[in-house]
Amino acid sequence: MLTWLAEYLTQYESAFNAFQYITLRAILSAMTALFISFIFGSYIIRLLQGLRARQTVRSEGPQSHYVKQGTPTMGGVLIVIAVMLSTILWGDLSSRYVWIALITIFIFALIGASDDLLKLKRQSSRGLSMGQKYLLQSIAGFSIAAALFTTAQLPVETQLIVPFFKEVMVDMGPWFILLAYLTVVGSSNAVNLTDGLDGLAIMPAVLIAGALSIFAYASSHAGFADYLAIPHIPMTGELVIFSASLVGAGLGFLWFNTYPAQVFMGDVGALALGSAIGLIAVLVRQEIVLLIMGGLFVMETISVIIQIISYRTTGQRVFRMAPLHHHFELRGWPEPRIIVRFWIITLILILVGLATLKIR
Repeated sequence: MLTWLAEYLTQYESAFNAFQYITLRAILSAMTALFISFIFGSYIIRLLQGLRARQTVRSEGPQSHYVKQGTPTMGGVLIVIAVMLSTILWGDLSSRYVWIALITIFIFALIGASDDLLKLKRQSSRGLSMGQKYLLQSIAGFSIAAALFTTAQLPVETQLIVPFFKEVMVDMGPWFILLAYLTVVGSSNAVNLTDGLDGLAIMPAVLIAGALSIFAYASSHAGFADYLAIPHIPMTGELVIFSASLVGAGLGFLWFNTYPAQVFMGDVGALALGSAIGLIAVLVRQEIVLLIMGGLFVMETISVIIQIISYRTTGQRVFRMAPLHHHFELRGWPEPRIIVRFWIITLILILVGLATLKIR
């Protein structure tokens, strides 16, 4: 929105041309989202407390979590609002990628909010059933994937890019819809499963969003794309603005969510964040790189799958509790130790993912 104003004002003052640069707008978008989170964070927390939007700890969880009972939840609303406002202010609203990103984060936030509100209504940790939640996510995921496929303007937009190799680009055809669906919905659920400790999910999400913004910027620049042997997709430049807003909003939320948390993001934040990260990876054609950088989320998800399969087939549990972070809790690791070590693991994986930019 402000880019249009700046473009109009260039006829009176050439200095406004600076706002056409993606890097400047990305910085401003991150700062705007950060300040929105800082300014309205305390207000949102008080509002959630007044609405009795409080966390209900599940009885089968670790006993140490009972101290979290009553902490305000649904704080992810703050993240979603900050991201959407910042992107609308500093993004180019003529870009279809910007609108797809905004629609995606909004829809998945609504699904998460439905789950959170049902939990609050029941005063229980049980919200939507697994089937209900997955059905809603699937409808949204397939719709978004189909929209991306039908509106694709370049062949590369539906190709699978294999990192570490220069020329390996698999034409997916209609299978692209399945790939995009699995990436968006899978990422959404993976972040949701990881969001079990104070700040555990938000920092990796911020780091990954920041790393994906590098891919988005490089892909949008013909010279960088050619030098790094990655696909040139001109439209991805505006995703840098969206990614930057995720970084700013996430860091602002972490201010209140760090141990011991003053507020939890709830499903409204976790599902929205995960879907946004997955969508960015799809749009910049880096689904495999997302698997690498989001290795923490992948491990958490796999631990749940292994636990379910093992218990149902043998009656035995592989982990003391799933997802994986609960296993380490029950082994006696203090919560801050788990959080920081998982952050470090994510940072290492992100560096590996970024290395694929040159090792091709």
